This record gives sequence, C-alpha cells and structure tokens, in this order.
Amino acid sequence: MGINHWPEDERPREKLLQRGAAALSDAELLAIFLRTGVSGKSAVDLARHLLQAFGGLRPLLQADQKEFCQHLGLGQAKFAQLQAVLEMAHRHLEAELKRGEGLTSPEAAGRYLKLQLRDLPHEVFALLLLDNQHRVLHFEILFRGTLDGASVYPREVVKLVLAHNAAAVIFAHNHPSGIAEPSKADELITRRLKEALASVDVRVLDHLIIGDGEPVSFVARGLL
Repeated sequence: MGINHWPEDERPREKLLQRGAAALSDAELLAIFLRTGVSGKSAVDLARHLLQAFGGLRPLLQADQKEFCQHLGLGQAKFAQLQAVLEMAHRHLEAELKRGEGLTSPEAAGRYLKLQLRDLPHEVFALLLLDNQHRVLHFEILFRGTLDGASVYPREVVKLVLAHNAAAVIFAHNHPSGIAEPSKADELITRRLKEALASVDVRVLDHLIIGDGEPVSFVARGLL
C-alpha cells in the first residue's frame, strides 16, 4: 500500500507538519527527502532499506558520490540534493553564530562545532575566536593529528588569537572514534593553552570535544 493510503497521522510529511521534525524516525525523515519509493517499496520502505544498507543515517550522509549512487533509488540528482541540504544546514548554523549577537548559548556553539568537526576521519584541534561581547570573529582548524604535547603549539594559538584581536576563545577537537571523553593529554594541553592566553589577557571560555552524541564540555565537567 502506498503512503498516500496510510492514515494521515502516520504519513511522514503530515506527521512532521503536525508534530515537528523531531517526532520523526530516521526512516521517516529520509522518506520525506526521497519523496517517492521504487517498485514494490514505499518511500518509507526504501528509506529503511537504505539505512540498513548504509548502516545508519550518518554513514549515508557521509557517503561519497560513487558509493551513494550505487544504491537502490538513489542517483546523482539525489546526491546533489543531499549536498545542498547539508550545506544549507552548515550555513544556517554559521549564520546563527555570526549574526552579530553575543554568544550566550553553549548549545549553539556545540551544534556549529559538531557540524564542522564530527565527520572528519582524522583528529583536529580548532579555535572559535570571540570578541569582548562574545560575538564570533573567526573559526579555524589549527592543528591536525592526535592531541598531545608535540602536536599543539601554544605560540601558534596565541599568534592566531592576536591576529584577530580576540578577547576570548573556545577550543574544540574531535574524536573520530565517536567517544568524546577527555584524556589526560587533553586536560594538560588545555591548561597549557589557558596559561599562554592568560599572558595576553585572553579568556578561555570552554573546550569542547566532538564525537557521537552531544559535545563534551570541559566547563560542564569542572575541568576548566
């Protein structure tokens, strides 16, 4: 039976309009994106098939063009649509941080940094630079590789902060494994960088670790 024959409150699009996107499952959200199914499969059936084939929503969203287009019901047009949707989400979150208001929501910073860093296959260390009213000045990935004393240089961090005349900074790095637990090395580097920035009167507001789930905040953990 096609989706148009389902009870109205069970149809993904109508359900979204009535209850909001958060009420939908991964398969229902993907079905709205797909719009139509294929022979013998409704859009929801196809969405469930694709989620199983890819191993979940995240691997599907991360797939390159070749891998994406090899699957049933997908192709270059769908790949282009998906990339456009992901880029719009990226720009929306970036605009939310750069709209000229002070950054009063740690959640907004977390969402933006998660979008920037979560899906990278390698570990990176990044800085979100803020003015004295906590408005965003600049975001930059500064170092790549495992976070340890040999990979993060306080001098380079201070140099970047001064170049943008920042008054405050939020550190961020990702754990490609998905496990966002701070290590002893993470804590040590954070202390070193905080001390280096204190010498030029720049405040460290937080250090966020990006993995699966919500970012882990050093402030929330009492580590900063």
